[in-house]
Amino acid sequence: MRALLGVLVCSFTVLSVHGMYSASDDVIELNPSNFNREVLQSDSLWLVEFYAPWCGHCQNLVPDWKKAATALKGIVKVGAVDADQHKSLGGQYGVRGFPTIKIFGANKHKPEEFQGGRSSQAIVDAALNSLRSIVKDRLSGKTGGSDHSRQSSGGSSGGNKNDVIELTDDNFDQMVLNSDDVWLVEFFAPWCGHCKNLEPEWTAAASQVKEQTNGRVKLGTVDATVHQGLASRYGIRGFPTIKIFRKGEEPEDYQGGRTRSDLVARALDLYSDNAPPPELLEILNQDILKKTCEDHQLCVIAVLPHILDTGAAGRNGYLEVMMKMAEKYKKKMWGWLWTEAGAQMELESSLGIGGFGYPAMAAINSRKMKFALLKGSFSETGIHEFLRDLSVGRGSTSTVGGGALPKIHTVEAWDGKDGVLPVEDDIDLSDVDLDDLEKDEL
Repeated sequence: MRALLGVLVCSFTVLSVHGMYSASDDVIELNPSNFNREVLQSDSLWLVEFYAPWCGHCQNLVPDWKKAATALKGIVKVGAVDADQHKSLGGQYGVRGFPTIKIFGANKHKPEEFQGGRSSQAIVDAALNSLRSIVKDRLSGKTGGSDHSRQSSGGSSGGNKNDVIELTDDNFDQMVLNSDDVWLVEFFAPWCGHCKNLEPEWTAAASQVKEQTNGRVKLGTVDATVHQGLASRYGIRGFPTIKIFRKGEEPEDYQGGRTRSDLVARALDLYSDNAPPPELLEILNQDILKKTCEDHQLCVIAVLPHILDTGAAGRNGYLEVMMKMAEKYKKKMWGWLWTEAGAQMELESSLGIGGFGYPAMAAINSRKMKFALLKGSFSETGIHEFLRDLSVGRGSTSTVGGGALPKIHTVEAWDGKDGVLPVEDDIDLSDVDLDDLEKDEL
């Protein structure tokens, strides 16, 4: 089965297809120019498909998506984004495979991942369930963080102006140059028309970037007509000018688009570039497995040989390979785990590990309860080829045994030392009459 583990994904076969929906369909084509107006500022519930025209699974979904749109017309909005063409919009919502379906409900800035079937009936059922939930919350007085309340306090696009940091001649060096965080800084002039047009996009992007990067990428502004020293220092000659600041590096001119989706996509790229590699965790209890696999699109699990078979040096060698691969694939934001052979037998059984010997590796998509096994060598090259193939839809996947994450036993963490053979009790044979044993045998 050709599938990318993150979502139902297509193998990359380029087709001469430029769009899958037309004006005559009830599916609304969305793009960076109309997404904010149509979806985010709307009171309607939206189901949005992010697709690529060359994607076979996307093409298969078209008739059901159209049928669902027609059935839901006037009740729920059904849209589609060509995320191959509009990569910034797909990146803004973490789209890593096609088709990805998101439900934009009461809180438009936190869409839900659609997890249902891909038939028109399943799509309609999911839409009506979401709609019923919104109505129930409204009846009980819960607004769910409505978009209108945010817009009234933070601008027409839903951002919070407090998330844009005002920078001055006095605070710039301390806040930006001495910071470990990445900064996007807009140099503006109050009289500049382009700056005024950028303001709501900048505000909305600042709020979203703050949330998605845990504040590790910041958006700030400098009034260059007031703080002329800063403008002169960085050679500002036009407005708005946007520069990227990273600690210890020369500032870089921002060359991307000026929509919120463009700004957010660039900020997330900067965050990924600057982020440390993910933590490599030993599976010590159920919570570690559950949290890692559920919080990440994919969790990569290694089952390493018993410590008596490798010693500390051998095990550290395997862990070093994994850490290098975690660094290489850190932009994917996957989870990375390991356990010792025999420590979690239910896990090994559910992933079909054992027939290939140790070390072994599997990659799990816990949302779909699918996994793929490393068939090549447990090396940088072998693991890279394994993960690369999964990333482009060439991996072979199977269903996790039992259809759920297996039971995990609580174990002690490895102490980093060589293994010690169990001590056997000495057997005292002094009281045993060997002659009598021989007679009994006869």
